[in-house]
Amino acid sequence: MAHFKFNLELNNNPMLFVPIFFIILGIVIKYGKMHFLIAGYNTMTKAQQANYDIEGIATVFRNGMFGMALIMLLGIFCSALMEDESIKLYTFFIALAIGIPYLLIRSNSNKFKVKKDQ
Repeated sequence: MAHFKFNLELNNNPMLFVPIFFIILGIVIKYGKMHFLIAGYNTMTKAQQANYDIEGIATVFRNGMFGMALIMLLGIFCSALMEDESIKLYTFFIALAIGIPYLLIRSNSNKFKVKKDQ
């Protein structure tokens, strides 16, 4: 029977800071109402900002950040379990390759444009 040595060195794992940063970023955008961190939104006029459902967009950003962090944390865990450092790097790029397009496509969809009655 195979024996896995599980060595998750939290104090010596700089890759762990990226998913933690993404989790914090998702929390402050959604719950801290720091919408100015969303690219493009902070440069709009107040009238332009009123045309968007910022709470919906903030939810998309929270979900995207949490999703990317989850993929990275799973990669760190699997890397420690299998004793293969390259898994961390692969899952980092996989998380970004999935998360960034998700954020761009979902947040720019017409779903978050406010329809005003005329």
